[in-house]
Amino acid sequence: MLYRPLGRTGLSVSEIGFGAASWWGKRQFNEIRAARLVDAAIAGGVTFFDTGSSYSGGNAEPRLGRVLKGRDASGLVVATKAGTFAEGRAIRRDFSPAAVIASAKRSLRNLGLEVLPLLQLHGPAMGELTDELLGALQGLKAKGLVRALGVTSFDPAIIDRVIDLPDFDVVMVDYNVLRPEREPLIVRAAAAGKGVLAGMPLAMGHTGLQVARIRAPRDLWYAARGLMRHRPEVAEGARFAFLHRLGAMTGSQAALAYVLANPHVACAVVGTTRMAHLTEDLAASGMSLPDELMARIRAT
Repeated sequence: MLYRPLGRTGLSVSEIGFGAASWWGKRQFNEIRAARLVDAAIAGGVTFFDTGSSYSGGNAEPRLGRVLKGRDASGLVVATKAGTFAEGRAIRRDFSPAAVIASAKRSLRNLGLEVLPLLQLHGPAMGELTDELLGALQGLKAKGLVRALGVTSFDPAIIDRVIDLPDFDVVMVDYNVLRPEREPLIVRAAAAGKGVLAGMPLAMGHTGLQVARIRAPRDLWYAARGLMRHRPEVAEGARFAFLHRLGAMTGSQAALAYVLANPHVACAVVGTTRMAHLTEDLAASGMSLPDELMARIRAT
């Protein structure tokens, strides 16, 4: 596993991170199997773990805390998110200073940490980035409860605004073979000293038409989510089916190599519930794409 600096935070992270979210955090997914994946990720050199207070119906964050309990987490960068929370099957929003502070303190308890290495606002709207909220976030830093602050958003306008705010150290953007247009934004973020995390680096498996590969109940869940929320990406991903016919590397490895070819990306965060998939993804660290393949991806 290779490692990269996370902007100017002083933190170093594995270039492939583990997303503790989605089906991994669901109660329907056996916690022993979930723990084994985390064990394998750490054994494979992963130091960055990304979760959120609203993920998996609110179960992902405390599950990650239970899995990490008893470990020496001093070498891990555990990131979580505030501003959204699970209420039954619904996801609610509350970016008020009081709610975000309460969420951060609850995350500390859930994760069993004394300090959150990275706290990210989860998809804030422009109007929610108030001076009062920024002051509250800096207060968490001043009290030593949070080391670095970030924003996760797949809205380029929000990331563009955050880059200009000195309060934030890190941004997470949706960067993958389907989203090359994020590159100028990534360059600007890096120039401003922000650490850049790549969310959805595998384009949710749409390059391999994963929505059509139903092997277990979890696949039905992912397929339904993809078809309901990301139908255009499913269609667009079909154009990149050639990534899965390379021979020298798998489609997932090629997708990760594309993202990590960008020197401004600190970490590509992947989620999985299959050990073989995790092993395959971790092996992508250090891989590079032949020039002709990179040119074909950019031309597609």
